[in-house]
Amino acid sequence: MPANSPQPHKIQKIAIVGLGYVGLPLSLQFALSGVIVVGLEVDPAKVAAINSGQSYIHHIGAQAVADQVATGKFTATTDFSRVREVQAIIICVPTPLNKNREPDISCIIQAGQAIAQHLQPGQLVVLESTTYPGTTDGELRTVLEKQSGLRAGTDFHLAFSPEREDPGNPDSVVSQIPKVVGGLTPACLALTCELYGQALKTLVPVSSCRAAEATKLLENIFRSVNIALVNELKVVYGAMDIDVWEVIAAAKTKPFGFMPFYPGPGLGGHCIPIDPFYLAWKAREFGQSTRFIELAGEINTVMPEWVVNRVAEALNSRQKAIHGSRILILGLAYKANVDDDRESPSYVLMQKLHQRGARVAYHDPYVPMIESARQQGIWTGTRSVDWTREVIAAFDLVLVSTAHSKVNYQELLEWSPLIVDTRNVTAGLPATPGQVWKA
Repeated sequence: MPANSPQPHKIQKIAIVGLGYVGLPLSLQFALSGVIVVGLEVDPAKVAAINSGQSYIHHIGAQAVADQVATGKFTATTDFSRVREVQAIIICVPTPLNKNREPDISCIIQAGQAIAQHLQPGQLVVLESTTYPGTTDGELRTVLEKQSGLRAGTDFHLAFSPEREDPGNPDSVVSQIPKVVGGLTPACLALTCELYGQALKTLVPVSSCRAAEATKLLENIFRSVNIALVNELKVVYGAMDIDVWEVIAAAKTKPFGFMPFYPGPGLGGHCIPIDPFYLAWKAREFGQSTRFIELAGEINTVMPEWVVNRVAEALNSRQKAIHGSRILILGLAYKANVDDDRESPSYVLMQKLHQRGARVAYHDPYVPMIESARQQGIWTGTRSVDWTREVIAAFDLVLVSTAHSKVNYQELLEWSPLIVDTRNVTAGLPATPGQVWKA
């Protein structure tokens, strides 16, 4: 394009639906890039926090929110009629599994219904929530068209662009993460690229919404399968008295053909434990089986039971049983250095130990209390115990479930008589014989 040619009209104002772990950082990035952002959120408490310059997500500082609110580039509301003001709407809502471990896209449908009532010709709707292929140009499109009376690809634009967030990773910067985008039509794709190009450095266009949806599933299924592999090897090598962590450390010195993955007590978070089920469920509609993916899921699902059995072995070595023992779960969040406890394997461990008669508590510097909104049953309202010698020493066993860097593991070894370590945090630290059990 010649230098004196007029530049394309930029999208100046957008709405982002859902101000959680994906929507909030994305909102801040667009605001930093000069785009006016209206955050649409059903939780009034989150709206109030944003508009007062506060953050409710640990790794997102309050100052980052306050700065953008002060400039007028970012505001939050529960009023979905403000969709009428914007040129593009980005949907970032949860997509969990239901009680039958099947996809639950009800939040997407509800967001679509709320948007459709105010959808205007020429607007762009982008879905970022992880889902199965066909959601955007199927279920979401149907809802938007039926309630608005507009046609996707003709009257309004429709696209899918999967979120790529890595909470707690300081090297994960929203603007630097390549963004996959897929549109319903070439025009939809072009407008979506224009939208994200204002805030993100690298765009990766693909041929369709379904290709973009499938890309996200591949990324997390890849991780799920490889984590299942090292989890299985952990059990096999453990039977051979081989430390899988030592093996992985040696293997990753190979400069080609190997990528390290690490075992744990199970899978957690909003993607890896869930995404394989989304694809497996959708594949059945096409008469296809996903045996490899489902096997990986089975292996990862049984890891908490294997860990509990290791807890039993460790206690038995001290002539104790799980029943009646005081056990501390160290780390409630699903990964290190975040406050996100969605799908955390720690809850599964707590439940299994409780069912076997243990008196269970937890310590997590990022999760001071288990909130009722997270629907953790009997644990709702439970608070993290204090980190003191007197408190920690009173437990018969400490089970390390999450490797938070804020925890002083040298103190743990000094204070706790018995430790089951699922994250290798005690490696290289002085321990007494029989004090630490790997799991």
